[in-house]
Amino acid sequence: MENKPVKPSPKSTPSRARSRASSERTQLDPARWVDTAIDLLASEGVTGLRVEVLAKRCGVTKGSFYWHFKDRQALLDAVLLRWQKGRIRDIEKTTSVSPGKERDQLHFAIEVYGAVRNRKGMAIELAVRDWARHDAHAARIVEAVDLYRLDCTRKLFVAAGMSDAEAKSRSLLLYACVFGLSLMHYGHFDDNLADLKQRIADRIIGA
Repeated sequence: MENKPVKPSPKSTPSRARSRASSERTQLDPARWVDTAIDLLASEGVTGLRVEVLAKRCGVTKGSFYWHFKDRQALLDAVLLRWQKGRIRDIEKTTSVSPGKERDQLHFAIEVYGAVRNRKGMAIELAVRDWARHDAHAARIVEAVDLYRLDCTRKLFVAAGMSDAEAKSRSLLLYACVFGLSLMHYGHFDDNLADLKQRIADRIIGA
């Protein structure tokens, strides 16, 4: 009787499974998981940030997630750390200025944080703040970012010639304005919104 070659089983062999898992680890590093998690956070909030949903969005198996993160909490911690570092980097960039240009830079800060083009950034900001309402660790991260943010603009106001007390109130007013506007629908409040925002900025920054 002739010996015929045995066809391989259509089922995945252990070596194929290992190869596929290795490929997923190579193609999807931890940074990619965090990037996707932040996008999902912006649209769904922290409660919608689930491993199975992330895996589906990334086009990989749920099991591949655990090659990079111990559990969901480890991913949440990585998301908060990324947000904190990114905010501090942006704050430093936005408030860095040459002596004598402090007021111009304060106007720039209001423009950047209040810009319509920054909708995604504001969606992430609001999602993190909502998260912080229910999570002590997230709340500490948000507080640290807020205090850093306020202190950077306080220094600009002081450099522009204001007392420390006045600089603190102006700094808090600046951020209360830009974040408050992000929550409001005021598109039909004035025929010239650009001029309206400029007048508001002038009042906050003016001597």
